[in-house]
Amino acid sequence: MDHLHWIDEPTELTRPVLVVAFEGWNDAGDAASTAASQLRDRFDAELIGEIDPEAFYDFSATRPMIELDDGGRTITWPANELWLARSFDGHRDLLVLTGIEPQLRWRTFCAEITQMAGTLGVELVVSLGALIAEVAHSRPTTIYGASDDDELCLRYDLRPSSYEGPTGIVGVLLDATIRAGLDSVSLWATVPTYVPHATNPKAALALIERLSELLSVPMITTALEIAAASYERQVSELVADDDETRDYVATLEQAYDEQLSPEDGDELISELEQFLRDQDS
Repeated sequence: MDHLHWIDEPTELTRPVLVVAFEGWNDAGDAASTAASQLRDRFDAELIGEIDPEAFYDFSATRPMIELDDGGRTITWPANELWLARSFDGHRDLLVLTGIEPQLRWRTFCAEITQMAGTLGVELVVSLGALIAEVAHSRPTTIYGASDDDELCLRYDLRPSSYEGPTGIVGVLLDATIRAGLDSVSLWATVPTYVPHATNPKAALALIERLSELLSVPMITTALEIAAASYERQVSELVADDDETRDYVATLEQAYDEQLSPEDGDELISELEQFLRDQDS
């Protein structure tokens, strides 16, 4: 682990679970990164390690930031931080890795993570992502869950992944964890096409709720619930002011209501696959 710098290297972890999320290509509406940050804060996780960004970023694309404080000028570099919450459910420890999708040396980057996970005895890796889809902001957020392990699919009510096409760091990491012999699953939230860039706390909340179900751990989500309600109200007001968008959203709402479910599973998989392909065009 040449690039992982420990701040407080943990010992004797109890059945740890690792949750990862990256800003960027895999994070429509900031839903995945917001969910991971909320999870970290909810369980009072402590920062225990950082991945040195020097080898993994093109700093002309992901630029460091200068900040001024009483001590003078400080440069803040792109961060990938590892957080630890001890006994988050009374029986297991929780590791949360949050960061920014790197531009360089993905295989080395993922090897750092898988080696760390193996060394710490991680029992399950859960990656979070978010995609743009034909969904209405006024209906429940659809979560797509996948794994390449049939047993995990059965255990957690997931679908086997059949995607072929361009991928982001989440896809590469999923492959790396599988090759390393780690149990891995991926959860994706859907974000409406007509508000793709605004931070979407409703999608983040849906990811947290699905993760809570997957891990069988109750989670307090009051702050996200309030933010999600405010988001839905604000988007509804904007939609109401544009006839074309209002008609489009009404069509999506009707389709959802007629199905009595967010989307057919095969249709959702198709949405995810098309989203990933479009990101590369």
